[in-house]
Amino acid sequence: MRHIGLIAGAAAAALVATGAITYAVAEDSGGARSAVTVPAADSADAGFARDMAVHHQQAVEMSFIVRDRTTDTEVRRLAYDIAQTQANQRGMLLGWLDLWELPKVSAKPPMAWMGMGGMPAGEDGALMPGMATNTEMRELGELDGRQAEVFYLRLMTDHHKGGVHMAEGCVARCAVGVEKRLARGMVASQRSELRLMADMLKELGAAPRS
Repeated sequence: MRHIGLIAGAAAAALVATGAITYAVAEDSGGARSAVTVPAADSADAGFARDMAVHHQQAVEMSFIVRDRTTDTEVRRLAYDIAQTQANQRGMLLGWLDLWELPKVSAKPPMAWMGMGGMPAGEDGALMPGMATNTEMRELGELDGRQAEVFYLRLMTDHHKGGVHMAEGCVARCAVGVEKRLARGMVASQRSELRLMADMLKELGAAPRS
């Protein structure tokens, strides 16, 4: 029950954050389209929006996979909350790229906007830190019950750690206020879910991957 309460609290926080973001859009725009700051295509704002949209999409896919592979109420609830939250955030990120009239793909490698020279070509589909490989995604879809629960929680733990790293990069480098606020919200919510998933793994007699 404690886990369910924590998840419900995280979901409520996400709804509050969404409302704050909606307000912030109006605040940033000043009620006029001409006042919206449009970042450059190679900016941290655009890079974060593109990369996090891809990162989030995989989290959504993993979460829907595990919901069909387990009957555990808490794992299913967590998966649903992650899928809904990250699908919503992904829509915001892609919507901003549309608003800014910027491409949703870039010739530069992922993470180049973080000043790291970009990530090397992803191994087996893992394009960015924390992302599961294609092999791991297939394995998740073949497991059931406790095995699926543990594997999902381990994969999502890695995924969230990578997501927090990226969001912290936006907090430090992005210039658009509403996007920086979204990134701060991601850091806070995903750190909370990391603690929750560590507790859930412990109850399952498992631990995060080293």
